[in-house]
Amino acid sequence: MLWQPSLSDEYTKAKPDELAERISVRRTELGSDLVILGHHYQTDEIIRHADFTGDSLKLSQLAASKVEEQGAKYVVFCGVHFMAETADLLTPESVSVILPDMSAGCSMADMADYDDALAAWELIHDALEERKWKGRVIPITYINSTAAIKSFVGSNGGIVCTSSNAQKVFEWAMAGGTQAKKKGEEIKVLFLPDQHLGRNTAAAYGMDVAKETCLYDPRKQSRGEGLGGATAEQLAAAKVVLWAGHCSVHKLFRPEHCDEIRAADAEKPKGERTTILVHPECVKEVVDRADLAGSTEFIIRTIREAKAGSHWAVGTEIHLVNRIAREAAERGVHVRILSDCQCLCTTMFRIDQAHVCWVLDNLAKGNVVNRITVHPEARVHALGAIDRMLALSGPMGAAPRGVKAGATGVPALVD
Repeated sequence: MLWQPSLSDEYTKAKPDELAERISVRRTELGSDLVILGHHYQTDEIIRHADFTGDSLKLSQLAASKVEEQGAKYVVFCGVHFMAETADLLTPESVSVILPDMSAGCSMADMADYDDALAAWELIHDALEERKWKGRVIPITYINSTAAIKSFVGSNGGIVCTSSNAQKVFEWAMAGGTQAKKKGEEIKVLFLPDQHLGRNTAAAYGMDVAKETCLYDPRKQSRGEGLGGATAEQLAAAKVVLWAGHCSVHKLFRPEHCDEIRAADAEKPKGERTTILVHPECVKEVVDRADLAGSTEFIIRTIREAKAGSHWAVGTEIHLVNRIAREAAERGVHVRILSDCQCLCTTMFRIDQAHVCWVLDNLAKGNVVNRITVHPEARVHALGAIDRMLALSGPMGAAPRGVKAGATGVPALVD
């Protein structure tokens, strides 16, 4: 977590309506020089000020296009640190990307440290070479990772993925990535930092994840457990090495939450039963029990296209679920969160009106505070990994693919 200076009473003791008015005034003053982005997990009081809302990559792409279109100088990213880094990567160096609260990090991203990744890369290769293994390891990192990890991946011929395109990226890697797979060559994937997205994607690809994946835990490695807790035999058998990271929000959803809904619906007519829709950052046991699994954008589109009278239980962050539930209710669509526990992204919650107002006040005075910049050396390789992904992806906002069961019978992950 980065250090964030405390705000003065001028901001911390101001009433919400007062802060909202001050933000609106500053936005008008700054005009086309400013773009404000709001991630879907933000509170309503922040979303109201956003020029655009979306997931992390969509917002970064929008930042780049709007900066070019309107000549903006400042991008205020109401999200978390890795998202602002991605926006910095995709916008010109002359543009200042600003994170309103520097303490708004991502616990998942923090679970994959650059030095740990370097150590794992060396250990994995050493262990495979001892067994006379002939093949390649291709690293994939979820976009929910630091620029340093994206750079690590890019410098080793790897690629970035999102929850929307993870399957397509996975297929690219298994086919050989930047080099077409040779006859008899074996490919392994190192998937960082979210083990659950990696496991669910491998399952949708058709793998037996119990046998064909293994877990590398850097914490176990630091305690002296070789190969991050995996054995040489497990590593040799694995087609995918999963990094032991997770989303603290989506891990709160449990299989029993799905079972409770199924039990409650058992006596209801089929048309009144609840459809369970979850994010693929959830554990595999939850995804297996769900009717649909897909990205944030897929979840939003699915609910917006849902028939009146339908019932949905959604497994993702609470602010987003509440927002789409209110919108859906106006069309007679019933939406609830999968679990009643507080599935809140606490670091995202650190972005509030007080910090946004403080940032804009400084910009109006010509001061840029909380600027996020990626080191030039990391920038090159991180952009390479992102560019490989973008070359595979369809146009932003493309219609989702149809849901098809994977070889294991679980729902395929969809856009």
